[in-house]
Formats: sequence, C-alpha cells, structure tokens
Amino acid sequence: MTAAGDFDVSVLVDCPAGTDPALLRATVGSALAQTLARTEIALTGDGADYAPADAHAHRVHRGAPRGTYVLPLAPGELLERDACRNLLAAALRCDADLVAGRWTRLTGTGTRERAPEWQSGLYARTRMLDTAAEAPELLTHDALTAGYCVRRALLDAAPPDRRSGLDLAVAARRLALVPHLITTRRAAPDPARDLPAAVARHRHALTLITDPGLRSRRAHAFTADHVLPCARAFLGLDSARRKQLATEARQLLDGLLEPAALGQLPALERVAARLLADGDADGVHTAAYALERPGTVVAPLTRHGDRVHWSADHTDAAYDVTELGHQHRAPRDLVLLNRVTRCARENGVLVIEGEVVAPLGLADGAQEPVLTATLDLTARGTTRPALTVPADDVRLRDAPGPALTWRAAVPLTRALRPRGIGDRVWDLRLRLAVDGGLLPPLDLFAGPDTVPGKAAALPARPRLTRLAADTWQPYVTTGHHLAVCLLPRGRAARRAAALVRYLTHFRPARTARRLGRKLRERYEALHSQRVKTHVYNRYLRRLPVSRGTVVYESHMGTSYGDSPRAVHEELVARRRGARAIWSYATSPEGFPRDARLVRRWSWRYLWALARAEWWVDNQGFPHALDKPRHTTYLQTWHGSAYKRMGFDEIRHKTQNAPQRERLARAVDRFDHFLVRSEHDVRTLARAYRIPEERLLRVGYPRNDRLVAARARDEREGRFPRPAPAAALGIPDHRTVVLYAPTFRGAPKNRKVRLPLDVRAFAERFGDTHVLLVRAHYMEAATLPVTPPGTVLDVSAHHDVSELLCLTDVLVTDYSSIMFDYALLDRPLVHFAPDLDAYTADRGSYFDLRARAGGPVVATQDELHRTLAGIKESDGDWREARRAFAAEFGTYDDGGAARAVVDALFTRKAGS
Repeated sequence: MTAAGDFDVSVLVDCPAGTDPALLRATVGSALAQTLARTEIALTGDGADYAPADAHAHRVHRGAPRGTYVLPLAPGELLERDACRNLLAAALRCDADLVAGRWTRLTGTGTRERAPEWQSGLYARTRMLDTAAEAPELLTHDALTAGYCVRRALLDAAPPDRRSGLDLAVAARRLALVPHLITTRRAAPDPARDLPAAVARHRHALTLITDPGLRSRRAHAFTADHVLPCARAFLGLDSARRKQLATEARQLLDGLLEPAALGQLPALERVAARLLADGDADGVHTAAYALERPGTVVAPLTRHGDRVHWSADHTDAAYDVTELGHQHRAPRDLVLLNRVTRCARENGVLVIEGEVVAPLGLADGAQEPVLTATLDLTARGTTRPALTVPADDVRLRDAPGPALTWRAAVPLTRALRPRGIGDRVWDLRLRLAVDGGLLPPLDLFAGPDTVPGKAAALPARPRLTRLAADTWQPYVTTGHHLAVCLLPRGRAARRAAALVRYLTHFRPARTARRLGRKLRERYEALHSQRVKTHVYNRYLRRLPVSRGTVVYESHMGTSYGDSPRAVHEELVARRRGARAIWSYATSPEGFPRDARLVRRWSWRYLWALARAEWWVDNQGFPHALDKPRHTTYLQTWHGSAYKRMGFDEIRHKTQNAPQRERLARAVDRFDHFLVRSEHDVRTLARAYRIPEERLLRVGYPRNDRLVAARARDEREGRFPRPAPAAALGIPDHRTVVLYAPTFRGAPKNRKVRLPLDVRAFAERFGDTHVLLVRAHYMEAATLPVTPPGTVLDVSAHHDVSELLCLTDVLVTDYSSIMFDYALLDRPLVHFAPDLDAYTADRGSYFDLRARAGGPVVATQDELHRTLAGIKESDGDWREARRAFAAEFGTYDDGGAARAVVDALFTRKAGS
C-alpha cells in the first residue's frame, strides 16, 4: 500500500458549499483512473461530500495535499488519463516548479468543448522557461486557471492570498509547457456572472506585471476575453437584468479600461467596451447587436468635422466610428437597426410599434423626408411574402435621439391562412422607403421581455383546419428578432398534435426514418469523391477518346482566365472544330458561352476528362485521377517561382514516402510543361522533376496580352484605358494601383486580414488614386468601407491579365504576379513587411531585395512615401525592372499561344 508521503501528484479539488455530488464523483473518478499510479486526491471545502470505496480509501482524503506536485481541479472538471503522467514527466525532465498544458471548457449547455484560441501558440510544443515572461500569454491571459501542476514546496511557501496559478508562475524558478491536453469539461464561462472574478484576477495580475508592454497586452486580452463577451451577453438579457449588470460593470470597470488598450480594438468592440464601462445598458444592448451583425447602423451617428461619432452624446475618441465607413454607404445599402418598442394584441390584431435608427444626415435636411413603410410576413424557408401590411404613423422623431418611428396592425387571424404543416414559423421584416428610395429589408430587433407571452396570442385559421394548429404566438427568436409561430393550444389541436407525434414516432415510423437515412447515406456515398475516383480510374478512363475535345481548367475551376483561356481563344480562332469543355468550381458565371461547362468533380466532369484528347490547365487536375493513355496533358503552370516549390519545399521533405509518391504520380501525368525563362527550368522543372523533353520554352500564353499592351503603350500611349476600366467605373485621371498579395496559407474561403491598411491608403490617396484589391484565389479578404471610387475589390474578376493592363502601379509582396507585370515596364513596388519571416518559413530561390524590379518596403509609411514619389523615382528603377523582366520572362515574346497551338494541337491534328 502506498504511504501518505509517497505520492507523486496530488489532485487538489476545492469543493465550496453546494457542490453537486455528481460533478465531484466524476472529477474524482477521472483522477483515480490516471495511468500514474502514485496519484492521490485531496478534497477541501464545505462541499467535499465524497465517500471513497475501500479500494481507494488510501488515495482519497480530506485535507492538505501530500504529493510532490499539486494539480488543482474544479468539481466537474475531468483529467485526461495520462495527464498526471505527462505533467510529472515534464517536471522531472526539466526540474520545473510548475508545468502547464492545454485545457478545454464547455461552450454552453451541451457537451461541446473548445480550447481558447490563444492556447494554440502557447502550447504548440514542449519548452522550458526560466521565467513566465518568456511565454507572455501565461501572463496576459487567464492561462493558469486550469491544466497545470505546481511543486508542493512552492505552494506551501506562498502566502494564502498568493496561491493563484499566476502568482505561482511568477514565483517559479523554472517552468515547463507541454502540448498535451490535461483537463476537459471545465464549466462553460458565463460572461455576465464571471465578470467580478475576472476583474479581480486582472487587477491582481497588474500588481505582478511590471513590464509596460506586458501590462498593455494584459489589458487588451482582458478586454477581449471578458469585457466584450459580457457586452455580447446583453442580447440575451431582459431590460431589468441589463440595467443591473450595467450598473455593476460601471463600478467594476471604473478606471480599468485604459485608452491605449481600447485604441487597439476595432471600432465596434471599442464602443461596446466603453459603453459597458459607462454603465449605458441600452447602448451596450444595441452595440452587442452590431457586433453580431457587422454593417448594421445601430446608433444615430453624428459628424464632427471629417469624423463620425457614435451619437451626439458620445463624441470622444473612444466613440469615433469613422472607420466603419457608414458615411460612405448609399441609402440603398444601409442596414438600419429596427427596434420593436411595443408588441401587443388589440381588437383582434397584433399591433407592433418600432423605431428605426435615422440614417446619418437625414434629420439635417431643410425639408421633412417622405417616409413610407410596409411590414412583410414570410414563411421560414421561403422568399416571397405571403402577407404585406402597410405601416401607418411613420414619422421622423427628433428627441431623445433622431429615429424613424412606425406602427403596424397585423390581422393575423383574418388575413393570413397558412397550411398549418410545414409553415409553422413566420418572419417579419420592415420595408422602409425614404423619399422614394427603398432600403434593404429590416429585421425586427426585440429583447426577451418585448413580447408579453400568451397575452399577445391570436386565433389562427390554417387551411388544414384548426386540428393542425389554432394559435398565432409572437416570440423572440434565438437571433433576437420578432417572429410569429403556429401552435396547437386548444384541446382538439393538442390531441391531434399528440396523435401525429405518436404516428411519426412509433416503431414503423422509426424504421421508415432509419431506412430513409440509410438510403440518403448510400446516395451520398455513391457520389463521394472516393467512389468517383474509383469508378473513374477503374472504368471511365478506359472509354474511347472523343477526338478534338479539350478540357480546360484554370485555378482549380475558380476562374476563366490565365494561360488556359489564352490557349482556348487561340485554338477557337484557328481551329473552329475543336470542342471546348471548361470546368467550374462553384458558378458558371463568367465562363464562355460557346463552351460546354461542367462542374468540377461532377460525373459529367469525370466523363469529359476520361474521353478528352487534351487536358489544359494551370494548376493541376485532381491528383487522384489518372490520365487516360489517349490524352495529352498540357500544364501551362501559373507563375514563375520565388518561394520553393514541389520537392524543394520543406513540408515535402518531411512527408513520408507514400505522400511523396502521390505528388510524383500527379506530376508525371504532364506531357508538356510551359516555361518562360531558364529560371523556370532551374527551379520549377527541377523541383517537380520534369524531364527536359517535356519542357516547352515558349513563354506563358496569358502574357501575350501584356506584351501587346506594352507595344500599344509605346505606339499610342496609355489612354484611353482598356475596356475593364469603364466597367469598373475608373476615370482616366485617376492613378490605378493594383494590390495583389500572395497566398499565406489561410484555410480556403477563410477571411484574411490583408497586410496593407486599405483604409489608410484611401485616406491618403483617395482623391488621386484608385486601389484595386485582388486577394489570392484560395483566400478571401474583407475590405473596410471607404469613400466611393477609392477602393475596389476585384478578387472575383476572372482574368488578372486584364487588370494588369489597366494598372499604373503594382503593389505586391513576392507573388508571381511580379514576373508578369514587369513585362509592361510600369512601376512595381514590393510591400513585404514579413519578407524575412516568410522566406525563413518557405524558403526562396533568390534574394528579392538584391534582384527586385522595384523598391522593397516594409512599413505603411514607406509604402505611402514611395507611391507619393513614384513618378520622380521610377526612372531609377527602369533598368533594374527591364533586367528583371528579361531574366524571368525570356521567352515571353507575345506569341506563346500561337506557338503552343502550332507545337501541339495543329501538329497532332494533322498527324
């Protein structure tokens, strides 16, 4: 039997009075199940109601911990089976006083768990620290509230009021961080309830942190982790609780939110935090709505000079919301907060009153605006309103703040006849017109106490009789909007509903549903990529060839552009009998009408690939699909290489043999590979191990357009601009700057934050320049609202070559677009604030700073100075740019598409 002093780890569970015995049993059970045998459980507190079994009596006791290390645990929190073993191993290996690892917490009332986002960087790998300051997140976030163990000697030596995880981390002689998951099932945070404790921890942390930078980061993290979640929680609270919480928050946050920390937050978050600190319950409520729905105007904005503030009563720096750009939106684009102020039953109809935030400047006009409104009722899941009710008494109110008030009487019982099944929930939206201009539909924002429950219910007359439902009940949705639903309230309706429930839940119905699920699963399995790949490789690719058929794909089906487009257009012009098939990923919009279109990975797509005589693409058809023997694959590629590619990449060198083999098989399908210079031969061809006989030294067909544009510039001048300029609304007197950064590794379709501050650019150059922003095709960027005509998102434009032809200055980092644009002999600027980190991570084939065709800048200020003086300084870069173009575009002579068709299609067609 283990003696009292022989335990390696003591799991310390503090149980306050009222602790749920079931939660305590689960926690103790997870500690007893540890793979480290020398683990004990020490229970403290008035709620330590636990009776251990005889087999564990020596390992569970009430009182102080006795192990070498102590692991604090909360009732309900569970230890991973190897948690104590992993922590102890790291402690002994590093001789650490404190060891910390990952932990997760519940996200709500269910069983889903999640770790705080900041954990991913903090616990990315095992590391040893001499001080907690070496891992700033330990100090700036509430990292050490769970998932750590501490040497008992250090714990015993600390005063009773200095035994928090943060205190112990600061006092520790050595610390270790491990990537292992230590605890789960930590209680879900309640931002409103937990704010006092969070404030106390934060104030205490500031007494321990002396470094100004860490104090600033701590203040920012506290605001993001606790203050803003508390503000967001206001959406789910009734008015009385909101007022109570706002009063408490004002006292708690007094003097705690530093202006510097607030200044680092985006405008809406800054306003919400400040309103909470001011104790403005209604203001926080509306700000929380705006946080949930960015782009919604929720307050009566006011101008002060060229700045826009939250309202006339909130005009200091914290309430400056100019960056939201609402002042630049046209009325037809404004989404305004439409708050329900009253909802009640009167004389057999549902009366709804509300107020809409007045658009900026509406109340400043000399004449009263003409206001009209209607209220639409639409069944959930449909788009066309089934009932439209005119709103009366629509007027502009001046006090206490400018707003548009309205009232509508909705005759639900008389005018709305739903089926009663399949249309139980109905959404309400207000259509508001100001001086004849229609605004977007406005949802009806409502709080939990807006609807008076059954007192607002009305009789219903479904077409399937009142046995289907008999009551209209207004309610507030989980999205905080007013809606109405059909309910069975009467005895007959309730009995009918019970009968329907029985018929749909007794054994035959359950069996039918299981059969339906299995059929759906089988259908989905038959249409999975795995099955499609097997069928294609085993059967379809053995089909006979369809002579003259060419399958084109650009950037995995996301666009109609690049070199495949140039080859397609050249081939159509010279060999009209060719049958073109284009693949698209999501939408056929913008693809050629004279070609057959197939969705990527559809059965029609696989059929076309299997029978095609030629494949032409610039990225790679799906790697798992083998090329038929009768098919010739032309890989045009999508750009020369700056970063290391293919087998030269570090990640490929660390992959196992099957992974490397899959890449080799995919590349081996290429019959011809286009190169535009000997640099491509030394880099791309070598990195992908493409034999010399497969290389075509003819240049990129997509660049024929650029070579022709340069010749036109020299012959006729730059104006008028190409046709896309008129389509984008770009006047000739504006300087066009295209910003096109490279892919940085974000998950596909995830919004990324651009390195370039687009808003600052618009403020600095908006009067003279137009900024075109083109995100990488595998990323999506969210652009701020800027003055009309200053910033345009052209990420969805199919062919970047068309954009390059109308561009006066290209701003990029190390994207391969720099090699193409240099052919135009126009100013090129490299804005690369992360150049050193990027090249260290991905590797590069040359030193960009030494061989660039334009200035390489690292800061916004440098970029602005460079663009402001681009005309004067461009002459200094002309020779370097031409040398850059000659080195990396040696074979781009303007005839690449013609050379490709001559070398491949014409010759093969005539053979």
